[in-house]
Amino acid sequence: MECLAQGADDVPYLAGGADQGGYRDIISPPSQRPLQSGDVLMLDTGATFDGYFCDFDRNFAIEEVNDLSHRAYDILWRATEAGLAAARPGITCRELFQAMQNVISEIDDQGGEVGRYGHGLGMQLTEWPSHAAFDETVLAENMVITLEPSLNYGNGQIMVHEENLVVQNGAPRLLSVRAAPELPVIGGS
Repeated sequence: MECLAQGADDVPYLAGGADQGGYRDIISPPSQRPLQSGDVLMLDTGATFDGYFCDFDRNFAIEEVNDLSHRAYDILWRATEAGLAAARPGITCRELFQAMQNVISEIDDQGGEVGRYGHGLGMQLTEWPSHAAFDETVLAENMVITLEPSLNYGNGQIMVHEENLVVQNGAPRLLSVRAAPELPVIGGS
């Protein structure tokens, strides 16, 4: 509702997940289970404005956060920083993926197959190219992309972090408000 109140034309995509210490699926169906202290909640939205999509997610801890979830969030935030530092015209999507993967390898103890750490964005929610080990697409000035690193941790939990940006000479321009550097905690003391 807030996206619409702020001027979005439509919000055709809103997904999320929540569970103790982290979620197990980023596109979880809704359930009757109320949020509980110790849950990590992720919301992912794809809103449109003037025919163009945004696609980003945010993570929140409910009342408290365990050390492993806090660490996972920190690593994803730093992986996104590495992606922001690397996202320049002339590098390949594979190189962008590797910049983020170098940070994520600190914790991804499950050997999960992530596939990609982001994608193109524009007239569709998910567009070519993919920031993946197999994609040799060269980034060009004015491309709109997401950075979406993810990792596996703990007992089957996953976490994702997503930002939208425009590739330009020099530092990319963020189109989403950068997520907080520490996992936000809702409620509690």
